[in-house]
Amino acid sequence: MTGTSSEQYSSVHDLTVKDIRGNDVDLSIYKGKVLLIVNVASQCGLTTSNYTELNEVYAKYKDQGLEILAFPCNQFGGQEPGDNEQIVEVACTRFKAEFPIFDKVEVNGSSAAPVYKFLKSSKGGIFGKDIKWNFTKFLVDKDGNVVERYAPTTSPLSIEKDVKKLLGMA
Repeated sequence: MTGTSSEQYSSVHDLTVKDIRGNDVDLSIYKGKVLLIVNVASQCGLTTSNYTELNEVYAKYKDQGLEILAFPCNQFGGQEPGDNEQIVEVACTRFKAEFPIFDKVEVNGSSAAPVYKFLKSSKGGIFGKDIKWNFTKFLVDKDGNVVERYAPTTSPLSIEKDVKKLLGMA
């Protein structure tokens, strides 16, 4: 898809992405769920802590309506060099992630995935729109609106209170 702008989307639910096996996933299946969307990498200094804490948050809130969507990306220090099979090995075997892992994407530049163009246009970072590093996190409400963006170094456990608020548990 070239030349399409994120402006045509009014919510995350308008987008379709590919899962790690290459199947289309219409994000409207997540209507009514709170989403935490994260660009992940297998070889980053932040990998272990992020996967561990994402698992904890997911285990706590998946039955209350939280879904974590992980998008592997190799644009930061070449820390996600593997193919999808290798990425699944790290995420699902080594870290026992139960949340969905999607197809490897670019999050910056002209070939950035439409979902990332939308996320960035909704919530620019403090240094402009571009994603700065692995494990940047976007929190999306049940209606598909991006409500918060967190730095790579922000731990998943520290955003638990925001998750609970959106789930109506606060």
